[in-house]
Amino acid sequence: MLRAAIVFFILALVALIFGATGFAGLSMEIGKVLLAVFLVLAAISFVASLVSGRGSSKYLP
Repeated sequence: MLRAAIVFFILALVALIFGATGFAGLSMEIGKVLLAVFLVLAAISFVASLVSGRGSSKYLP
């Protein structure tokens, strides 16, 4: 998902260079949404691993 967000940001920059401002704006908005979803899911995953206690305890003796 992070890769898709980066692709949409790059696509928006290329579209902006070529003058397609409408398409660039739409691509930037899609990239922002994907980045926000990624950050929310990453935060939920981090909190869930802290709560469950399964995070990095398997590497400790």
